Amino acid sequence: MKNLKAALFDLDGTLIDTEHQYTVIWGNIARCLRPDIPGLEYLIKGTTLVQILDRYFPDPDVQKQVRQMLDEGESHMKYEFYPGALDFIDDLKRHGVKCAIVTSSDQNKMSCVAKAIPNFYDLFDRVLTAEDFTASKPAPDCYLQGAKVFGCSIDECVVFEDAYNGLQAGMSSGIFTIGLSTVNSAESIKDKCNHVLDGYIGFNYDKLVEILNA
Repeated sequence: MKNLKAALFDLDGTLIDTEHQYTVIWGNIARCLRPDIPGLEYLIKGTTLVQILDRYFPDPDVQKQVRQMLDEGESHMKYEFYPGALDFIDDLKRHGVKCAIVTSSDQNKMSCVAKAIPNFYDLFDRVLTAEDFTASKPAPDCYLQGAKVFGCSIDECVVFEDAYNGLQAGMSSGIFTIGLSTVNSAESIKDKCNHVLDGYIGFNYDKLVEILNA
């Protein structure tokens, strides 16, 4: 392991506790507009809105309905960091590690996050969204782009993810991938990442380096 230079974080379910709220929102959308696909709210985890619309809601009029329902839901969501997440990010930055958000969310969603967390963009060196990638998770492009924006090689980075598609993207990029068991169980993701982390409380730069060099 070379000197750690960049930490690349997924957002929903990895840093902020929103996945269960999204499950409720998309569950309502699915029951209203695609009742023929049971469990759609779980199938779409880690994919972009464009991908979801193209695959499951191809009719333009229905897409407008989906966007309206999603916008309404996101405007009322709570955007809260998992306990210890901000302390961990602060510790990384004190050690000179660049921190980036690498999310499948689009700019419209991120505007909701910024309203709820006014200093959100000040917390990270870069925020990469769905508009920054031609291929989204589970393709590795987003995390390779994350390394590229900091001028880092893949062995100078680490990925933090929670969703299956995101974990696949991280592993496919060749970057050491840490899976958060915030939404999916540790047992279900242990073979989909390099290391499982149950949360950020008490976790710091030194412990991360120990894992990377183990």
